Amino acid sequence: MSYLLFSVASGIFLAEGTLHVPRLPLRHFSRIDRKYRSRFNAALTSLSVVAGDGAVLRGWYAQPSTYNGNSVLLLHGVGDNREGMAGYAELFLGKGYAVLLPDSRAHGESGGQLVTYGLLESDDVYRWVEWLRTQSNPSCVYGLGESMGAAIVLQSLKTRPGFCAVVAESPFSTFREVAFDRVGYYIGLGQWCGRTIARLPVDLALAYVRLRYKVNLLNANPEDAVRESNTPVLLIHGESDRNILPWHSRELASADSNATLWLVPHAHHTGAWSTDPAECEQRVLTFLSIHSRATSPSTLSATP
Repeated sequence: MSYLLFSVASGIFLAEGTLHVPRLPLRHFSRIDRKYRSRFNAALTSLSVVAGDGAVLRGWYAQPSTYNGNSVLLLHGVGDNREGMAGYAELFLGKGYAVLLPDSRAHGESGGQLVTYGLLESDDVYRWVEWLRTQSNPSCVYGLGESMGAAIVLQSLKTRPGFCAVVAESPFSTFREVAFDRVGYYIGLGQWCGRTIARLPVDLALAYVRLRYKVNLLNANPEDAVRESNTPVLLIHGESDRNILPWHSRELASADSNATLWLVPHAHHTGAWSTDPAECEQRVLTFLSIHSRATSPSTLSATP
């Protein structure tokens, strides 16, 4: 009886903390804008789009003076905001790509009350891509996400936003499986804990979210999305990642014949660039270059 009461209370606590993530305020607009202006002649432009549920989503757009005709949508991880992708934006601006850095819903300055790990965010991605096509009519739009952003960009392939290719660093394969992993990670007991002691609290948390908020996180499933998509995918995962274990990317790669998997030795969560910056830049830029409009039929825009 004590374990059941503990499981119910823990499940509610997990559910509320998962859906309601503290917002990280933006603090560095002026510094980032000055850097982009001086290095790439690219000013940060603030913009917004309206999501399907009416939430106002906000982000930044920058286009270098040496624009190569292609754009990259950059998606941050849970609890972060668009500033967390500013480093990747520098990489792409330096190679002539325009970049769009949005705050995910219920993060930063974007509207929305709940974080749904791809369920609502997938359609948000489609709307950002449509904004890019209206703004600059790029030859190719690429997507790059980290952690939650990686899972979102993969799930967005179900809405067929028209990416030439996507890069996903440290994604989860299914929400249910990563929930088991992360419970053990946060309490320091390892992967086994989430599938034994914490299994009932996790399942109760998922049921609570479905009943109270009408959100079925079991449907947050990048694995199904990539299995049904023909969009080229580059999966990047640190071999030392204990936040989202590397087996998630292995599962995604096995589900998608179009996927390329790079397991990065000694890299921790979303740490490929900091661990091996030269190799990371070379792999990402080469992957995008290979999958240009000239070689990728998946770039054709589709009605959602």
